[in-house]
Amino acid sequence: MKKFGNVLWGVVLIAIGIIFGLNALGITSINIFFQGWWTLFIIIPSFIELFRGDSKMWSLIWLVVGIALLLCAQDILSFHLVGKLIFPFILVMIGISIIFKDTLNKKVSEKIKSLNKNKGELEEYCATFGEQKSDLSGQEFKGANLDAIFGSVELDVSKAILKKDQVINANAIFGGIEIKVPVGVNIKVKATPIFGGVTNKIKTDFNESLPTLYINGTALFGGVEIK
Repeated sequence: MKKFGNVLWGVVLIAIGIIFGLNALGITSINIFFQGWWTLFIIIPSFIELFRGDSKMWSLIWLVVGIALLLCAQDILSFHLVGKLIFPFILVMIGISIIFKDTLNKKVSEKIKSLNKNKGELEEYCATFGEQKSDLSGQEFKGANLDAIFGSVELDVSKAILKKDQVINANAIFGGIEIKVPVGVNIKVKATPIFGGVTNKIKTDFNESLPTLYINGTALFGGVEIK
């Protein structure tokens, strides 16, 4: 999906370049600065992120908002009406994503649930109005619970040993969590962003012969970053 997203960006830039070139040569006179052209800076990135990101809810929300603003700029919809409906729309979308997230990621959800049967035995890393940094280089990693509440947690397992599938439960509430994952493992992410974000910067092809690190990320007015 990442490659497809890159292709879309390439197509967009090529199209814009061709239009500018044809206009410069006097072959065409296409005006790309139409009413509401600025909404494309919302619509295009949001549309592309639908094919790239792990959590597509916010991409869909911004795509709909961008299209609504474009229609307002074209005098098809009212800015006043859209302004009143944006917040209720976001709340409805978040509610739908929470209800159906287990259905949409059924296999990942079931595996995380299985790995969390002994959740109380996982290592705990918590930062409340502070920060905590942990480097597990050279150690066998057996899963962890990360909680950042008005604080930050950094967990570095990039050089840790992963012998079998493990899970990281990361909850960022008005805080931030950074997870550095090891090379040579599969990464599966289940994201629940609520006015926050769960960003996975690791894109790898799934290999059944390798162990999988499952990351169950929840961000409430906070952020979880996987890199």
